[in-house]
Amino acid sequence: MSGFDAVIERRNTDSVKWDRYRERDILPLWVADMDFASPPAVVRALQERVAHGVFGYGNAPKGLAEAIIAHVETHNAWTLRPEWIVWLPGLVTGLNLACRATGAVGDAVLTLVPIYPPFLSAPRLASRQLITAPMTRGEDGYTIDWDGLEAAATPNTRLLLLCNPHNPVGRVYRVSELERLGQFCERHDLTLCADEIHAGLILDASLRHRSIASLDSDLARRTITLMAPSKTFNVPGLGFSFAVIPDPDLRGRFRAAMKGIVPDVNVLGFAAALAAYREGEPWRRALIDYLRGNAQVAVSALGAMPGLAVTSVEATYLAWIDARGLDLENPQRFFEGARVGLSDGADFGAEGFVRLNFGCRRALLEEALGRMRRALEARGAGG
Repeated sequence: MSGFDAVIERRNTDSVKWDRYRERDILPLWVADMDFASPPAVVRALQERVAHGVFGYGNAPKGLAEAIIAHVETHNAWTLRPEWIVWLPGLVTGLNLACRATGAVGDAVLTLVPIYPPFLSAPRLASRQLITAPMTRGEDGYTIDWDGLEAAATPNTRLLLLCNPHNPVGRVYRVSELERLGQFCERHDLTLCADEIHAGLILDASLRHRSIASLDSDLARRTITLMAPSKTFNVPGLGFSFAVIPDPDLRGRFRAAMKGIVPDVNVLGFAAALAAYREGEPWRRALIDYLRGNAQVAVSALGAMPGLAVTSVEATYLAWIDARGLDLENPQRFFEGARVGLSDGADFGAEGFVRLNFGCRRALLEEALGRMRRALEARGAGG
């Protein structure tokens, strides 16, 4: 039995994920928060920091920038410079800052849908116009509709928000796609903000993540890359991420947007990040193996359920499910009635879809999939 099969009780632990269904027999497979314990190295580092007993304002620990540079060079094929790194208390903060640091009030921000909900809210919160370009689904999963993307761009579009790997569809963009996106940004003179928070969770062994800013120095100068250990090492509640911004003028505008609004990273977030990047690789590899198994179980089971369509998951621990074949007003509510809590596709810009988080022990996943199957069978028998 894998260590990832361990039962860890998360009820009554102030968990956003589990408290949504407090006192109800509903299995929560919604928000992108894994049920696994964080890597032992991270837990040890936090215990040592807590034992010190003082939690004042903190700087980045010695060696953190170097650990990140080594990690990114190994896994993202990109060589960073320390001065490019901007510490942040969360990746969503970075998305909002990118919108505020680019263009002016009333300008447009473009993104691909379906997409992680903060991509849809950040432009509006910055008084920018949101423009979306729907992705297309084929035999190889979800890809960019290049004609649709081109048609969506307007003269006042200033920023493209990219998610790579793409949440929720699990797409790992190929180098040829990233190069074409770079050309698109250069042609329209767009700043590019790339969310790469799931870069450490590539499940398809034939694929490798590439940071779009690593492809070309000119493209890097117009790019804000957002990274974090939070998804890969399951430490989202510790509030640590960072932006990589090679261009000094763009970095200056980004930092200016932070002033008086964005708090410093806390000392526990820094400690966890250092331990994760320095010592977490063996744990990450074991996690990938386990998630691959979970992905196979989920995709196989979901694909066999009447009215559902699901594509393979190249990265992340999230399955994107097309439930439009069920002809339901709200599939998320239907499955909640079946005692499985999923994310509503409408929040991602795609009504009729749901997202399932399989970052949990396999027995719980299989129980949830069984509940979904039985509910659909009962619905079919009743119809």
